[in-house]
Amino acid sequence: MRTAVIGGTGFVGTRLVQRLDATGHEAAAHGRSTGLDLLTGEGLPDALRSVDVVVVTIDAPSFDAAASPFFRRTTENLLDAAARAGTGHIVLLSIVGIDRVPGVDYYTAKVLQEDLIRSGPIPSSVVRATQFMEFVETVMSWTTDGDVVRLPTTRLQPVAVDDVVTTLVDVATGTPVNGTVDVAGPEVFPLDELGRITLRARGVERPVVVDESAGLFGAVPENAVIAPPGARIGGVHYSDWLAGRTSSS
Repeated sequence: MRTAVIGGTGFVGTRLVQRLDATGHEAAAHGRSTGLDLLTGEGLPDALRSVDVVVVTIDAPSFDAAASPFFRRTTENLLDAAARAGTGHIVLLSIVGIDRVPGVDYYTAKVLQEDLIRSGPIPSSVVRATQFMEFVETVMSWTTDGDVVRLPTTRLQPVAVDDVVTTLVDVATGTPVNGTVDVAGPEVFPLDELGRITLRARGVERPVVVDESAGLFGAVPENAVIAPPGARIGGVHYSDWLAGRTSSS
């Protein structure tokens, strides 16, 4: 099976290409650094030639209102090229709960991307993941003010990127589900407590103050982005992931 990973040079895409290759599938990474421009369509015919499956792991360049026109243009170009190439399956990596958070521009943009792919001419599968464990400290950095970290109590269910990649491989190498597969970590935490756990594991003495308006997740209802019933649950616990990161640093 030949797979084109659009966004294959990024955080998730790189790991996905490696995993597909390791399991005997032929995968190719495509992105701006390989000459692919989704906004203009340049490079798409070559990237999709004789490809069985396309997996889309791209991010928008910003989290604001500009994300919607970006996802519209890039998705329309991709779908047109995939239809011309005779691609049999398109898989999109998305985010759990985005349809329950209308007040966040980026989530609205991801819903648009999902809708375009579902209604497009290619059989499709959408893999929705909860917040990556690897990005928790980035989330904390958005609302760190001096020595204080301000975080809302929004509940997150962090998942290891390797567990997400496992799901992407399973979906990409299977038949199109023409629907959604959710994947999440095994534990749910209020974001402020997740911040405290992370800082303790790092040996950092820094207070976490509850601020329900802080950062992107301040606009997210309490339970909106945790996994729905029936989600695939990864095997990596956050404490174990933190311990592994600490011991390797």
